[in-house]
Amino acid sequence: MARILIAGCGDLGAALGLALHKTGHQVWGLKRHPADLPPGIQPLAADLTDLATLTVLPPDLDFVIYSAAAAGFSEAQYQAAYVTGIRHLLEALRQTGQQPKRLLFTSSTSVYAQRQGEWVDEDSPAEAEGFSGRCIRQGEQQLWASGWPAVAIRFGGIYGSGRTRLIDSVRNGVAVCPEGPPIYTNRVHRDDCTRILEHLLQIAEPQKLYIAVDDDPAPLDEVLDWLAIQLKVPKPLRVAQPPLKPGAEVRRDPAMRLRASKRCRNTRLRASGFQFRYPSYRDGYAALLDLDR
Repeated sequence: MARILIAGCGDLGAALGLALHKTGHQVWGLKRHPADLPPGIQPLAADLTDLATLTVLPPDLDFVIYSAAAAGFSEAQYQAAYVTGIRHLLEALRQTGQQPKRLLFTSSTSVYAQRQGEWVDEDSPAEAEGFSGRCIRQGEQQLWASGWPAVAIRFGGIYGSGRTRLIDSVRNGVAVCPEGPPIYTNRVHRDDCTRILEHLLQIAEPQKLYIAVDDDPAPLDEVLDWLAIQLKVPKPLRVAQPPLKPGAEVRRDPAMRLRASKRCRNTRLRASGFQFRYPSYRDGYAALLDLDR
C-alpha cells in the first residue's frame, strides 16, 4: 500500500483518488475547501499559493500528483497555479523531509506553439508564446529540476462526465465549423486520464514526459458533424476564421479554440503498455450520449 498525495484535488484528482483508494492505497486530497471530496480520500485543507498552509502534509509520502488547475484565464491565475503552487509544494516537501519515489504533473498540450496541423510528439519544440503554455512549461521545469523522479503528462482536451461543452454546443445550435484548412483537435476521455495516471504510477521506469491524447486527432468540423448526426440536430454552420496574430493567446472559449491546430502523437504512451478504453472521440462521446438517453 502506497501513501499518495493529490495536490489540487479537483474533478480529475478526485476520480484518481477514488481509483487508488479502491486498490488499497492511502490517499490524501489537498485543496482549499476539501469538504466535498468523496469518502476514501483523506481531506487536507491548504492553499498551494500560501506556503504557510502546507505544513499539514502527511509524512512518508510515496507518490505526489500535482493536479491543480488555474482559477481563471489570466496570466496571474496561471502563474499562481502552475509556477507558484508547484514551487511552494516542492519547498513544503523539502521542509518536511519527504523523499517521494515519483512526482506526477498533469500538464497540457497547450505548451506547444504549433498551429498549422503539424504532428507533435514529446521531442517536438514546446515554445508556446501565450502565458498559459509558458506558465505550464515553467511548472514542468521546476518538477524536473526538483531532484526527485518527476513525470509530466501533457493532456489534450479532456472530456467526459461533467465535461460536455462540445456536445452541449452542438445540441444547443451554437457550435460553428471554421472554413478553410482542417483545424485539428486532440482529446482524451477523463476516465482514460485517470487510468493513464494510475499506469504511470505503477510502471517501473517511466520516461519524464508523455503526451496523453487518444488515437484520433480529428478535424473539428468532422467531430462536430458526427455529434450533430448522433444528436439528430442540424450540422453546425461553416464560418470564416479570423487570422491569429503572432503571440496571441489561444483561449479556451469556442471562438478562440478554432485557431489552434496540431496533431499530437501518443506513441510513447502506447509503447509503455497503456491501452485506451476510448481510443477515439467516437467511442468516448458515444458512451456519454448513451448516458444521456
